[in-house]
Amino acid sequence: MEKKDKKILIVDDEEDLCEILQYNLINEGYNTEIAHSAEEALKRSLEDFDLILLDVMMGNVSGFKFADILRKEKNIETPIIFLTAKDSENDILTGFSLGADDYIPKPFSINELSARVKAVLKRAGNEKKKQAAIVRFGEIELDTHRKRLIVHDEKVELTKKEYEILRLLLDNPGKVFSRENILEKVWGNDVIVTERTVDVNITRLRSKLGEYGSYLKNKTGYGYYIEF
Repeated sequence: MEKKDKKILIVDDEEDLCEILQYNLINEGYNTEIAHSAEEALKRSLEDFDLILLDVMMGNVSGFKFADILRKEKNIETPIIFLTAKDSENDILTGFSLGADDYIPKPFSINELSARVKAVLKRAGNEKKKQAAIVRFGEIELDTHRKRLIVHDEKVELTKKEYEILRLLLDNPGKVFSRENILEKVWGNDVIVTERTVDVNITRLRSKLGEYGSYLKNKTGYGYYIEF
């Protein structure tokens, strides 16, 4: 898909910043729209966008809440890049736990934003090219088309990163992946996150898998793998 076919939604209550972002993204060849609040954005056909640039601190509905609604209530997987002054480790982990594809603290340069937009859109494009498949182990079923986990015939909600980690391990049973390997394959080299982020996601995955959480194993000093 050409750049001119890529649609980006900017959701931020800072009008001046929105105009600057829109101007530069249009110059990059993207189609862009602006929403100055989460409420305004929720009125759009969000599944029609290829990427959402999302502020965190906005009015009555924060960017975090907006992302939560998008992923859990509307089941929309449109990539999200958070643009925010909230740059603590907890804030960043919260953003990724809600399914963010990247997290850029303010202030940032236009060149940095452009590079990260390209990287996220490229990853999203590659993901769409993957063929649908069902991966089963025991009473667990992973639908790689719908990105859905079923345990004992019950749907289990996964964040995007939790899904990608589980998919990586399931595609390579018995193979040990270091935290660095997982960060590179799931988040990519263009995103700055700590290895602790991997541990947090693995812990949540084990909890969500219930009695099957023990399948996710840790080889001390090496990394994580799955074994049935």
